[in-house]
Amino acid sequence: MISIKDIAKECGYSSATVSKALNGGTDIGKETGEKIRAIAKRMGYFPNAAARALKTRRTYNLGVIFHQHMASGLTHEYFASLLNSFKVEAERQDYEITFINNCSRTYLDHCRYRQCDGIMLACSNFANPEVLELAQSEIPMVSVDYAFDHRTAILSDNIQDMSNLIRYVHDKGHRKIAFIHGEDTVVTRKRLASFYQTCSALDLHVPTGYVKPAKYHDPPTSTQATRELLNLNDPPTCILYPDDFAYVGGMNEIEHRGLSIPEDISVVGYDGIYLSQVLRPKLTTLYQDSERIGKEAAVELIEAIQNPKIYIPKQIIVKGEILKGESVKQL
Repeated sequence: MISIKDIAKECGYSSATVSKALNGGTDIGKETGEKIRAIAKRMGYFPNAAARALKTRRTYNLGVIFHQHMASGLTHEYFASLLNSFKVEAERQDYEITFINNCSRTYLDHCRYRQCDGIMLACSNFANPEVLELAQSEIPMVSVDYAFDHRTAILSDNIQDMSNLIRYVHDKGHRKIAFIHGEDTVVTRKRLASFYQTCSALDLHVPTGYVKPAKYHDPPTSTQATRELLNLNDPPTCILYPDDFAYVGGMNEIEHRGLSIPEDISVVGYDGIYLSQVLRPKLTTLYQDSERIGKEAAVELIEAIQNPKIYIPKQIIVKGEILKGESVKQL
């Protein structure tokens, strides 16, 4: 079995330096650490997990809490990409991930039972007392799209992104813009507020019937909302959907009526998942950089774990990008 002393002899560094490099120490140079880890890998070194945990007082296990309201789980393209990116970065830094549930224990008890060094909260009911208990605990935590006091949050720029989307549609000549939004969440509230604020700034009148509730990642509710919008005496010329997958429900209703996109009605999605780019016509949508969000979450969480005395919680805003498809007609 290859030991730390063997690696030290091979690379010319002290055993203490080699140990720091292999255990994520931050008081050695980056190049030195990478060189030592490369040599250790070439020599076939495998750390003893129990010994490493005893020495570093860490388990190198990150907990993930992901409870999506529609129960679509990892079939939800946006969250699947985010979680995969988080996992890739965690594994790059020699951490493993464990999904945490509260079936038989509270979230906090489950995290302690699993000896998680830190927690990433990707999607949940942020008002849940168990989530609040976890946020107030001693365990390092990072959240996505929700900011707790004294905790790091990775946030999509929902307010500015929605505003940019409205302004893009407005620049295309549309003045009758409807919005089908998702269920009542912090993200929905931000997007709704931005929708109304931007329309007001552009001097656009938004009739009450132009704003319809639906559910994220749920085509049937978008079908119903689209039907109601198209039945109005003065229907919109453009409809914004809660996400790209939910838009499929609206598309089906539009086609059922014998209407064409964008000739008869313009449409816009949200998220920028792969599906949006293979539909015909290609969907105009707001791309959210889920890969960067997941990676940032892992980087910040590991930083908080490894440097607890100097780590300062922060809010990192990840801006989106409009993918200009073929679903918005120039009026």
